[in-house]
Amino acid sequence: MTMDNFHIALLHHPVYNKRGDIVTTAVTNMDIHDISRAAKSYGVARFYIVTPIVKQREFVRLILRHWREGYGVTYNPSRKEALDIIDIKDTLDDVVRDISGESGSKVHIITTSATSRRRLTTFKELKKMISEESGNFLLVFGTGWGMADEVFDVSDILLEPIEGPTDYNHLSVRSAVSISLDRLFGKR
Repeated sequence: MTMDNFHIALLHHPVYNKRGDIVTTAVTNMDIHDISRAAKSYGVARFYIVTPIVKQREFVRLILRHWREGYGVTYNPSRKEALDIIDIKDTLDDVVRDISGESGSKVHIITTSATSRRRLTTFKELKKMISEESGNFLLVFGTGWGMADEVFDVSDILLEPIEGPTDYNHLSVRSAVSISLDRLFGKR
């Protein structure tokens, strides 16, 4: 089952570094593979990797080419299937244009954060919105030390943080994506 109206994006710019500077983070091979596999498992229509750096986009294309066209196709066909849902864009605006261009409908931008920022939407509320409202949904995950404020300024929905029973709250983005998708679409 694929949810044609639900997409995710991994944003590498604009994000903060440890000092609070806006930076561009590096794309990692593990994020490409692990997030695409989780996204495919939960029926996400498309997984966008967002970076303005040409060399990083070329790096992603090189990996995708290996698994989509090269030796990787015969070595692990299911990996190809997961990586086929990946698209690479320069900016978040490019992602929104791509999604709305395909369907012509509104794109609800959902941001995530490890900390509370304003009124939060629960996973339960978001799940209901996705099933009842029209339009497309784009769940955006940040890298580094979190997305820049300008990303939150354009978002429509801020999803509640994922919290465990301790004060420690610094999940890998791969873990956060998997937990979020399971909370939204996992079978119970």
